[in-house]
Amino acid sequence: MSAVLAVQSVASPARRADGAVKLAKVVDGLDSPLYVTQPVGDPRLFVVEQTGRIRIVKDGSLADKPFADLSGEISSGGERGLLSIAFHPKFAENGLLYADYTDRSGDTRVVELHAAPGAAQVDSRRRVVLKIKQPFENHNGGQLQFGPDGYLYIGMGDGGSGGDPQGNGQKPSSLLGKLLRIDVDSRSSGKQYGVPKTNPFRARHGWRSEIYSLGLRNPWRFSFDSKRGDLWIGDVGQDQWEEVDHVGNGRGRGANFGWNRLEGSHRFSSGGFSGGRVQGPVAQYHHGDAGCSVTGGYVYRGPSIPRLNGRYVFADYCSGQVWSLSTTGGAPRSEIKSSNVTSFGEDSDHRLYLCSDGALYRFEAA
Repeated sequence: MSAVLAVQSVASPARRADGAVKLAKVVDGLDSPLYVTQPVGDPRLFVVEQTGRIRIVKDGSLADKPFADLSGEISSGGERGLLSIAFHPKFAENGLLYADYTDRSGDTRVVELHAAPGAAQVDSRRRVVLKIKQPFENHNGGQLQFGPDGYLYIGMGDGGSGGDPQGNGQKPSSLLGKLLRIDVDSRSSGKQYGVPKTNPFRARHGWRSEIYSLGLRNPWRFSFDSKRGDLWIGDVGQDQWEEVDHVGNGRGRGANFGWNRLEGSHRFSSGGFSGGRVQGPVAQYHHGDAGCSVTGGYVYRGPSIPRLNGRYVFADYCSGQVWSLSTTGGAPRSEIKSSNVTSFGEDSDHRLYLCSDGALYRFEAA
């Protein structure tokens, strides 16, 4: 049964016996930052701006020139734009990274970019890996993550409007409302990517082979626990319930998170589930209690905040409340207040970051 959250006051650091956390500003002057990440072996942080640029932060300073500028290729505003990037696990060797954005027509594109090791900018090498038609302007998903298995995972919203009018969350023939898994290092069936043989619906008639999990409304954001490999998803709700989903390493394969039959653990529409293993949330909160739009985060595995060690950190965009949740169960715990939390990210040492109001912050012990 999932835990239900409510807004909680956050005690001052001086009164906390178990320690506290704070947000230390790393850099400001960013244009709608939506994500931050760092490839292994590179001292720089890379920040995604919704308007189309990838910015470099090094030694606490924001580089003048962007690492990449895709602003001429995207549509931006609302829930559209450059939504995230993911560096190939072998980036130090092959220089490859991947960007997810909505193109000039408002459709999703996953594009492969290239940069020489240590280069200040990407070069002209470019490959469109995947295109997905978007029927409406919202619920684009947009998160990219390489999983512990080395495959690229792509979070896709249900295509937008309200209530999933096309039924994409449960539709086997649609890539919308799903978590996709592809192999960017191979090609199959005329595609610009391979489909892993272990994808759960690969051999099932009428199902898209790229589907790894289904039943998602707008997964903003998802991540893998860097120690255990568990999958965590913050799935934005409709009018009432926001949810956090959690499955163990590899257990996301074939999971059905319920949308649009369920909103959180609550019935939303009639009808059955199209397939997969129905998986309920581990935490949920009502719009009348704690906010209106969940921002998924990370399990903290960093070196310097014992209070957060091994806990999943997430937030609500509207209320600015940041919580943590034990990976072994129990009630979520209120940690700190921020505002307009658009995303979390982690560096190669698993320190945790937060994007908010044109700035990048790092979590630290108070």
